[in-house]
Amino acid sequence: MTVIVLTNCPAGLRGFLTRWLLEISAGVFVGNPSARIRDVLWEEVQQYAGQGRALLAHTANNEQGFTFRTHDHAWHPTDHEGVTLIRRPTPNAPSAARTPEGSPPPGWSRASKRRRFGRG
Repeated sequence: MTVIVLTNCPAGLRGFLTRWLLEISAGVFVGNPSARIRDVLWEEVQQYAGQGRALLAHTANNEQGFTFRTHDHAWHPTDHEGVTLIRRPTPNAPSAARTPEGSPPPGWSRASKRRRFGRG
């Protein structure tokens, strides 16, 4: 099984992928092509994605039973003791939900403050 997810990619690329895969939702393609065809499709996606992002997930002979690849994505696959995990970027700036003093920004309702920061 192969799944390709496109975000903000040209319509021509989506049309190209429908030759081998079924588009089950906007930008989500599934199918069962051979490994050679899957690799050729992924090369085409990387070449023609433009400003968009792409994710490829497919079955593999490993402990998880699948593997994935990303293109121009902020989250990257990382191998951790034989298991592939997604590494999200660490924000360098302080949390946007709190001001430097640690209080919620102005404009929040009391109920949302309680839900977000507790009843203290």
